Formats: sequence, C-alpha cells, structure tokens
Amino acid sequence: MTIELTIRPTCHHHRINRELLIRRSQWLMQQNGVQDHNLSLLLVDDQEMKALNLHWRNKHKPTNVLSFPSDEGAHPGFAQLGLKELGDIIISVDTAAREAAQHNETFHHRLIWLITHGLLHLLGMDHERSEGEAEAMHAREQQLLQQLKHAKDSTMTHLAINVDHVATIRQARGITEPDPVAAAAICELAGASGIVVHLREDRRHIQDRDVHVLRETIKTKLNLEMGAARDIIDIALRLKPDMATLVPEKRRELTTEGGLNVSGQKKKLGATIEEMNQAGIPVSLFIDPDSKQIKASHAIGATFVEIHTGRYCDATSEQERDMEFELIAQAAEEAYDLGLRVNAGHGLDYQTTARIAALDTIEELSIGHAIITRAVFTGLDQAVREMQKIIREASRIA
Repeated sequence: MTIELTIRPTCHHHRINRELLIRRSQWLMQQNGVQDHNLSLLLVDDQEMKALNLHWRNKHKPTNVLSFPSDEGAHPGFAQLGLKELGDIIISVDTAAREAAQHNETFHHRLIWLITHGLLHLLGMDHERSEGEAEAMHAREQQLLQQLKHAKDSTMTHLAINVDHVATIRQARGITEPDPVAAAAICELAGASGIVVHLREDRRHIQDRDVHVLRETIKTKLNLEMGAARDIIDIALRLKPDMATLVPEKRRELTTEGGLNVSGQKKKLGATIEEMNQAGIPVSLFIDPDSKQIKASHAIGATFVEIHTGRYCDATSEQERDMEFELIAQAAEEAYDLGLRVNAGHGLDYQTTARIAALDTIEELSIGHAIITRAVFTGLDQAVREMQKIIREASRIA
C-alpha cells in the first residue's frame, strides 16, 4: 500500500498533520479491503478546486472534495501493467476549514471525513445516483468514522530516555563520572529512540559541555528540555537539537512540578517558538492534560505537546489513577485531532507506563528516573530493554 499525499504550497497557512492523515487513510483502506492498492491524496486551496470543478464538472465554485477513480478514462492497456491504483482524492483545505467551523469539529476531523467520503466514491458508492444509495453511503461513512474513533494504531510508541540523573550523581561528587554522554550511548544501543536532557539555569545536573558533546555523538535524536530564558534560548539556537521542549522551571523544585501555563504566557512562548522554528528546531510544550493549554499550544504554533503524566503516576488509589488516565487520554486525543504531535512523560515507571504506551495518539514517552534507578540493580542496558519490552507489548496489545 502506498499513499501519496501532496500538499500544495498555497495550503501551508493551514497546519496539517501529514502523519495523522496518512495513518488514518491506511486504516480506512484496510477496513475496506483495498490495503493492497495505491491512493493519491491532493490537498489544494479553493482557487485550484474551483478551476478543477470548472474543467471537470462545469461548476463555477469550489467544493470540498473530488474523487477520480483510476479506471475512469484510463487507457485500456493500463490494466495490463498489474498496478492496483484506486485513484485520486482532491480536497480543498479552505472549504474543509470553513466546514469544520460550521460543524463545530476539528479541522483534521473534517479532513478525515472528506477522505472517507472520497474513498467510498472511489469504491463505487455515489450519493447522487439515488436516495437509497445516499442513505447507504452515509451509513457506511458513519460506521467507519465510529470504528476509527476507537481504533488503535499499530505503530509502537517510542521511548526517549532522560539521562539527567546520571549527571545528578556525577555532580554530587563534583567529578567527571558517571558521564551522561556514555549513558546516552548505552541507551541508544539498548534500543532507545532518543535522548532527553534538561539544561537548567542553575546547572544542577546537565552542564553545557554535556549538551555540546551529546549533540555531536547522539545517533538517534536529542530533545533539549529548557526554560524560556534568554541565555538558554541562545544556547539552543547555536546547538540546534532535534527538538526543544519548553518546561516551567523553578530554582527550589527538586524536579519539574507541573505543566506550562501556556494560555497565560502566549506572547512570550509564541515568540520563543517562532525563533526556534526559524532555526529549524521543532518545539514541544510540556503541559498538564488540560483543554485550555492544548488550545493555547496549538494557537501559538507548537509542533508537539508533551502531556504531563505526574498526577497519574502519583495517584494513591485506583479510582484516582483511572480518573487521571482518562484526562491524559482525552487531552492526547484533543491535541492529536488539532494536528499537534503528542508525547508524554514525567514520573512513569515499570508499573505505570504500559497504560500510557497503549494510547495510539502518543508518539513517544520520555522516561528517566525510573530507568536510572533500575539500572543501579540491573545495569543500564537491561533497564532500558525491560522498559522497551513493556512499551512494545502494550503497543502490540493495543
């Protein structure tokens, strides 16, 4: 199965999550038994859609979606090539955005509905032929969208490991060992998908030397956690990590105690995100599972959010933990539907990780303290592999 998604440059004022659209399209094709076919998706603006409608349908206005089956008007010899082509679905993102607002739904939810609608046309259904077929097509759309709402993605959640506490042990003696750079290498060899470090203003664990050497040696990706302080921003702009995660920072806290108040710092955080984006650094915002903060993160241009899992991990009763889990699941779904990419972390351990890893909306978990403490008894390589096994099994079951 190949899905070719093309987004015209004239659509870039809309924030479009390519990964989400491709993954949902793949799922829809599987559900309709055409997973061995190829599909072309083209996202255009109203002006281009109007031109297409005029050329093909003699309509002088843009519409939301057009479908062109591959066998419609194709040369007879095309079938002899053995290629399984469904055809083309063309969507006007301008119209989709207006319709999303009218129906009080997210932009990406509307795009997915239009892909579903277009795919059913490619499969031969047509609501314009008769009232009965219109009803059948509508029923199939609703069935697919309801199933999709509860579907789990087969992609395994990734594990990024925070090596701050290796540096904490080093700084306790003021010497050169243990080295977080060496720890990062062991984590990568054991299967970690990324390394996370927090360069704090007070330099209590990770030092400037660490981030510079890590930038040169890491083979996966480097996620630099940081406060939005001018000197740290300047370091990040020079360092160019693979991504930066903005977190709240208090000098007296032992560890990060909660998420950013994005809605109350839009101007400051938005300016930092713009500066980072201009340097080619995608930004994640560490936030509590709160709808207000998710909407604010989307509004100021974040690429990712990292959902704070601390209250879920610290829950003292099963009922409380279930409640906190539901908040995380709902927040991740809302962020994902808005087009944000979603990570999660803080306080996750070998008992609490599996449930979060099973959420298909979450790409990556950031885990540090639990793995470093387990490593005291098992060794770092084994501690990483045990956590990877938990995540892999949770993803498989989901």
